[in-house]
Amino acid sequence: MINLPGISNIERPVFLAPMEDVTDKAFRKICLEMGADLTVSEFIASEALVRNAEKSFLKMEKSFPDETLVVQIFGNNADVMADAAQMVEERGAAIIDLNFGCPVKKIVNKGVGAALLRDLPLMKEITRRVVDAVKVPVTAKTRLGWTTDDLVHHEVALMLQEVGIKALTMHGRTRSQLYSGEANWEKIAEIKQNPEFKIPLIGNGDIDSAEFALNCFENYGVDGIMIGRAAIGDPWIFKKVRAALNGEEYDEVVSIEERSRVCKEHLINTADWKNEKKAVLEMRKFYGGYFKGIPGFKPFKIKLMEANTFEEVFAVFDEVNEKLHI
Repeated sequence: MINLPGISNIERPVFLAPMEDVTDKAFRKICLEMGADLTVSEFIASEALVRNAEKSFLKMEKSFPDETLVVQIFGNNADVMADAAQMVEERGAAIIDLNFGCPVKKIVNKGVGAALLRDLPLMKEITRRVVDAVKVPVTAKTRLGWTTDDLVHHEVALMLQEVGIKALTMHGRTRSQLYSGEANWEKIAEIKQNPEFKIPLIGNGDIDSAEFALNCFENYGVDGIMIGRAAIGDPWIFKKVRAALNGEEYDEVVSIEERSRVCKEHLINTADWKNEKKAVLEMRKFYGGYFKGIPGFKPFKIKLMEANTFEEVFAVFDEVNEKLHI
């Protein structure tokens, strides 16, 4: 078990990974209802926090009052990161996660995210300063290395453990891979096999089915798993994974009506947080995911992308429920 707030009594916990413009409080609520044990906020720039940027504080709002709030921050200035961590703690975060793995060009070009895989002393100093600055547990998420020729997963794991993180999430790709190719779970397992590594290890990368999730626990020895892109449009994956872990039967097929219901709930959650106009616009990036692979959905997606009000969106869903079948 992983001794962190919210999951200390859960065997083989399953996390929703932090994803920019995806894991806002509306989507986190959906995933928690579907069985995710913990969810992580969108990543938040430490520099923006210390400047009191309103958008940054919105990203750490709870999806419901009792949510175990996990907030991920990033930056490359140890002083600023420590200050930002204290602000996050004051806003109610139960866990602070450090982003040392985002591979996106605009992020690494600023020397943050996965860029710190090329400056391990700075990564260590940032982590040490944040751990010392707060009372809540600090965790970190990173990658195997910058390229396959300079893997640093062993060094990073022991280094971050030394300065006090309470759990490590390892994505089984290098920065240069971005999200292409396959995640290397053998390399993730190597960390756990090192007798010097004592803290919980959470594996991340390519978990897109209950069978794969079960395999990660049984064959790679991780203490927890983190699901990212596969949850976009398919939050039911958390129900399926938990059933598989419990040895229970589950239905792989999600009905059209259920897809419509949850997509509507996601839309309403977003509107409750923001407003109807913003919610309708922001949901456009999710429709394809919720109905991925459904024959005949394309003309309805076009209608949803053109809809501007709840009334118009709900009318399309009524059509979808009437005319499409799995």
